[in-house]
Amino acid sequence: MRTVVVEAHETSENEERDEPGRLVARPWTQWATLVARLVLAGVLFWAGWVKFREPPALQRQAVEAYELLPDGLAGAVGYGLPVLEMVLALLLVVGFATRFSAVISALLMAVFIAGIASVWARGLSIDCGCFGGGGAVAAGETKYPQEILRDLGYLALALWIAVFPPGRPALDRRLGL
Repeated sequence: MRTVVVEAHETSENEERDEPGRLVARPWTQWATLVARLVLAGVLFWAGWVKFREPPALQRQAVEAYELLPDGLAGAVGYGLPVLEMVLALLLVVGFATRFSAVISALLMAVFIAGIASVWARGLSIDCGCFGGGGAVAAGETKYPQEILRDLGYLALALWIAVFPPGRPALDRRLGL
């Protein structure tokens, strides 16, 4: 005789359970994750590509404008950030290490938000350099609230992907990760 154990948990209309305690996303959430992955990947790749194509001096200047890092580290971040953004974009597009890529992307967005909030609070007038450029600008040319709201939207996408990975289609699915 076989005994079946049933969990006393109500599932919402957005979730199913395939074994006790394991949450499985419904098909629409898998497609929503794909859209989130592609949008976030597009933004990350574009931001990285534009900065990557700039001269190293401009990459460094954009980071130095925040006045948060020592000079030696500002250069390394200026050179390495575009590469990190493009690698994350590639991982998100193909759906490999999806949750890890989403968490790193979310942390990156949180750092960007904190950096923008920091310069705003300290009264600095800079272009965030998020999509190339960067550096000092006239006081009336800053767009800190819009930049923070934009990055909060990207943070929300990254968090969605982290909660509902990997989406369809994804290498993680094919590899059983």
